[in-house]
Formats: sequence, structure tokens, C-alpha cells
Amino acid sequence: MTAEEIRAVLTVSLLAAFVDGDKHERERAEIKRIAQGLGQAEGVNLPGLYQDVLLKRSSLADAVPAFASDDARQLAYEMAVCVCDADGVQSSAEQAFLAELAQALRLAPAVSVAFSEQAEAIAAVPLAAAAATPQTGQAAVDQAGLDQSILSAAILNGALELLPESLSTMAIIPLQMKLVYRIGQAHGYELDRGHIKDFLATAGVGLTSQYLEQAGRKLLSGLLGRVGGGLLRGLGNQAVSSGMSFASTWALGHVAKRYYAGGRTLSTQMLKDTYEGLSTEAKALQAQHLPAIQEKARTLDAKQVLNLVRGA
Repeated sequence: MTAEEIRAVLTVSLLAAFVDGDKHERERAEIKRIAQGLGQAEGVNLPGLYQDVLLKRSSLADAVPAFASDDARQLAYEMAVCVCDADGVQSSAEQAFLAELAQALRLAPAVSVAFSEQAEAIAAVPLAAAAATPQTGQAAVDQAGLDQSILSAAILNGALELLPESLSTMAIIPLQMKLVYRIGQAHGYELDRGHIKDFLATAGVGLTSQYLEQAGRKLLSGLLGRVGGGLLRGLGNQAVSSGMSFASTWALGHVAKRYYAGGRTLSTQMLKDTYEGLSTEAKALQAQHLPAIQEKARTLDAKQVLNLVRGA
């Protein structure tokens, strides 16, 4: 992809992030931080793009003419869909935006509708597994078992991060939410989606912003959207995102474990500080577990992402 196409894909993604007008200030701040963190790469000025979208100086009409290939147009649509679904199923405003985008990109309806339905299905997967049995809170919590579950989830999400497909990147967020749900349940708390979203946001993990950061780094590296053996499925390119998904999943799991084991008494600042400290620890652990992450990536089938999220 050309620098102009990459810039246009990111512009479309940012437009999608703000289309419903319902982003919490914390999420906006995270998106701004990500844009500044990525800075200027591959000829793309991310902070400038962010400002242009926020101040409504950019529109679909400005971005769409930059796409010279069918692959770039498809990738732009896929990223926009995943951005809209990152924090839950699409709102009416997001549905209207995506319909307008698909038409502007001249995508075949069958292709655009099929992808959107796959993303919606992932976003709508229930937190509880079908066979889950509610905990009473009376039995002793298997702490070692939880630690292993957290590590397994972190390795799985680290492996998904290595795959080039858009839906693989999007699946990381619902898998993190399901992990927090299981940890809360193990300590006797039956959590809903709203509570878990608030918990993640309080710790400092935005849903839309996390997807944008993961996908943005992969896009700028040339990894996102490319498939086939020639890419080696990204297994040699872990430095692209520095194991971001492994670290965020491991840290979220352990901060959730402390939070629910302690009766949900941690303050907002303590949650943020604990998550930040655990994230630093997780980044050091990531190199140790990289072989397991790479091996897991070799076994994953991106076509089965929905079943993977359902079965987690």
C-alpha cells in the first residue's frame, strides 16, 4: 500500500471511531495518546490526522479517492467495521456510516455485509460460556488455576496479534472481557458487560483505542491485511507491536484477580497504578513466552475466530 492509501485507511478508521459521538473523554484521550505515540511513520502524520478528524476537517469524501486498489478499499472497510464493533455491537449511527462507506468504496454488498455480520457476531458473543456454572463465592478460589488461565489467555491474544486478518485483531478485546468475567465469577461476582467495560476503562484500557493501536501498528508495518505463506504469518515480526496484547491481557487478568479477591475495594487511582505496574512486569515476561506465542499462532485458523471467542 502507498503512504496515501495508509493515510486514508487511518483517516477512515478515526472517522469510524468518532461517528457515534458517544466516546467517553477517557477514550478520546487514549486515541489522542495513540496518535501521538505512533507519531510520523511511513510518511503518515498520525497526530495531524487525529486533529483533522476531530475538528471535522476530514471526511469520507476526502479519504476515499486515495484508494487505488481493491485490497486497500477492502482493508479500509474492514478496519472501520472492527473499530465500530470494538466496544460492542454497532449503533444506528455506526451502521449508517458503514453503509455509506461501503457504497463510497464501491464494495460488493455481499462482501461488505458478510464481513460486518462476522464482526457483529464476535462483538455479541455472551460473556458466559454456554456450559458455565455460576459460582457461589463460598468455595475456595483456585488461585493457581486462575494464574494459568491468565497466562493462557495472554499467550492466545499474543498469538492473535501476530495474524494479519482484521477479525483476529478484533477478537482480542472480547477475549479480554471474557477473562475478566471468569475471574470475577470465580470470586463470587456475576458481572455484566457494562461493568467490565467500566473496569477496563478505569484501569486505563479503552476498547476502541486498543483496537486502533493494535491495528494501526500492524498497518504501518505492512502486516495487517496480508495473508499467505510469504508473510510467514507475521511470526518474525513480533516487534511490530512489542507484544502489546500479551502484556495488556496478562496485566488485566492480574489486576482483576487482585480487585475481586479484595472485594472490589481498590480506588480508581489504585486500579490505574496497579495496571501500569503489572503492564511493565508483563512486557518483561513477554520475551520469555514468545516461543509459546509463536507456536500458538501457527495453530490458529483465522476463519475460526468466532468459534474461538465463543469457546473461550
